[in-house]
Amino acid sequence: MNHVNMPNPIKALMMLCMAFFILTDNSCIAQEGKTWLRFEGKEGPGKGKHIVLVSGDDEYRSEEAMPMLGKLLAQHYGFTCTVLFPIEPETGHIVPSYQNNIPGLEHLEKADLMILSTRFRELPDEQTQYFHNFLLAGKPIIGLRTATHAFHYEKNKNSPFAKYHWMGKEPGWEGGFGQKILGETWVAHHGNHGTEGARALIDGIAQQQDHPILRGVKDIWAASDVYTVKNIPKEAEVLIYGVPTSGMTPESPINWEKSIMPMAWTKDYQIEGGKKGKVFTTTMGASIDLISDDLRRLIVNAAFWALDMPDKITADMNVSVVGKYEPSMFGFGTFRKGMKVEDFK
Repeated sequence: MNHVNMPNPIKALMMLCMAFFILTDNSCIAQEGKTWLRFEGKEGPGKGKHIVLVSGDDEYRSEEAMPMLGKLLAQHYGFTCTVLFPIEPETGHIVPSYQNNIPGLEHLEKADLMILSTRFRELPDEQTQYFHNFLLAGKPIIGLRTATHAFHYEKNKNSPFAKYHWMGKEPGWEGGFGQKILGETWVAHHGNHGTEGARALIDGIAQQQDHPILRGVKDIWAASDVYTVKNIPKEAEVLIYGVPTSGMTPESPINWEKSIMPMAWTKDYQIEGGKKGKVFTTTMGASIDLISDDLRRLIVNAAFWALDMPDKITADMNVSVVGKYEPSMFGFGTFRKGMKVEDFK
């Protein structure tokens, strides 16, 4: 049956469906620059690949870090990068302490990789469903810093996604999303938070010196200190250990009175009914940490590894910041007030 000979009710239904999809698509496009950002990839090994970077933490300024990483990956390597933010509906502003809204998560449906840097989010089920679909598809994930405790279900405990809660106790999901997917949930600060930084122990100490994610990575100091890690699964592959420094500058001496802790690792994940996927997790990743060239290098390398392109990783990868990057010091309530998505274009 061709369109010309179709009965009028069928034609009308088809026209209605077409109009719905056009309106939905146009509505999504209209939100670009208002609730989410898109950095189009051009030439480079990442051309044709889509990375979604999800910000949403109220302490470590991921709303600053994610756009910087998105610009870098798009301009230097051709990845198309979509950056999402916690948006306060009443104002349309980026408000990191607003825990219940990250518009644009539908972009995960067509993403090849997710870079996640959220903390204690309790999103509407329709938004978290996109995370769950991503996990079912077994797509790769890079988890930064507070992604180990990305979700906090306090009010909606009857949600089908309450098992994502960082202290989840559901069988098979103990420790929630962080433990099951990334390999660890929130435990404690190992360093003295705000007075001790973190030194990554790499040369001669990293167990996997020849791992492609470590290619060209020599020296990382992070201001955001060392997290306690004690539940990491045996099958995880620790790439970097770290130790606190007695001070908040890269020159601060190592505090050898404290033990070393895993600071970066890889592992596989698989949820019920889903495909197997792979993960790179690091407990570093505050916006101010990313001043470190080699921390940016670590994350760029991890993106290529996650997307099954380890052969594209070289020791001299371009990890220079695109444009201006002046990250804020971490802290609660210290985010810049009145931020709009368009400010990060």
